[in-house]
Amino acid sequence: MVRQKITPFLWFDDQAEEAANFYVSLFPDSAVTGVTPGPGGAALVVEFRLAGLPFLALNGGPLFKFNEAISLSIDCHSQAEVDDLWEKLSAGGSKGQCGWLKDKYGLSWQVVPSVLPELLESADRGKSARVMDAMMRMTKLDIRALQDAADKE
Repeated sequence: MVRQKITPFLWFDDQAEEAANFYVSLFPDSAVTGVTPGPGGAALVVEFRLAGLPFLALNGGPLFKFNEAISLSIDCHSQAEVDDLWEKLSAGGSKGQCGWLKDKYGLSWQVVPSVLPELLESADRGKSARVMDAMMRMTKLDIRALQDAADKE
């Protein structure tokens, strides 16, 4: 894998290879691109690509855990994509507010419809406030409900 200047590096207890395989199964242009074994022969570092972006994962042991201070945000072009990724990523994890979830490995994700930023960045402050209010009451984001909130007078 050609290294980019900055690459996300994820610390897992002992599931780095399992997690990488799970993640690459969800996104096009994704693959596990390398596995460096540790002293016992099991994977120590896993290199993988998600939607064309390189990642590294380490089986570093239980010392550190993921938290919401960092998340991976997914730009979704349809409600079907939001629904599919929401269900797959949250399975075995937990569903949060405003499109956030934790997967079964504890990594936080934001499943975000592409239309949301333009609705929130509207020059019409009332429109953006209605969209923000609607979003704050959601777990999985609903494009139709967000657009309906934007269109209310």
